[in-house]
Amino acid sequence: MCRLYAMRANEPTRVECGLVRSQNALMAQSKGDMGGLMHGHGWGVADYPDGVPIIEKQTWAAFEGEHFTKAAARVYAHTAVAHVRRATVGPVSVENTHPFSHGRWIFAHNGTLPGFEDVRFQLLEHMDPLHRSEIRGQTDSEHIFRYLLSLFLRHPEVGLLETVRRGLEQIVTWCAETAPDGTVGLNIVLTDGETLIGSRLNRTLYHLRRDHLHVCNYCGKTHVHHDPKQPYRAIEVASEPITPDEPWTELPNSVVYAVSHDIEMEIEPLAAGR
Repeated sequence: MCRLYAMRANEPTRVECGLVRSQNALMAQSKGDMGGLMHGHGWGVADYPDGVPIIEKQTWAAFEGEHFTKAAARVYAHTAVAHVRRATVGPVSVENTHPFSHGRWIFAHNGTLPGFEDVRFQLLEHMDPLHRSEIRGQTDSEHIFRYLLSLFLRHPEVGLLETVRRGLEQIVTWCAETAPDGTVGLNIVLTDGETLIGSRLNRTLYHLRRDHLHVCNYCGKTHVHHDPKQPYRAIEVASEPITPDEPWTELPNSVVYAVSHDIEMEIEPLAAGR
């Protein structure tokens, strides 16, 4: 169990309120989510200033100290991903803290693969040697990330959304074979800073679409520091609604989705969901 947040906008946008200031900001969720669970085993914040991904991660709770607050305050970008961890697979360490990265790619995961010790061998067997050699931690999440990138590296013509859909369906099949009584949790976010791909499977997930600048109830400002050159659009995705007064919509279970460069969301079914 973890909590995640992602934002994709057509103009550089602040995310500090969504991560720190809002009533149910990610920092508040790290102390206690909708179910009362604490997510205090590390945090990470990633964005793309000047088009280059930067990730800050720590192994302590987001609600402890000022580091998470400072990391959130610096983000002003088209794309951002943040995560607070509740460890289920792998010990508490920087190597096991989300988001994970490779080149321009950033990845975060909320969920667990039942029977991972057996599924891990399947993932490694179907992984490109480059990605297999670069695994640094013990989490199922990092293995999923490297497996999905391996699939896309081999067949980029398939497209990223379809690659992720096929890859996740295969992972669910492997889990069903090794742990038939288990429940797969696969909420992921994968982005290269231009396209944002994700999924919902057996964990809560909501999204909010913005089609104009708004004055935030928490900071009293818009989250854009400049005059937009085009009509403002943004999509935020989060494990739980961040604000109580905005129309957060729950995504259907067992889907994959893509937020494209023009900030439109495409949703497709994930056939192997269980």
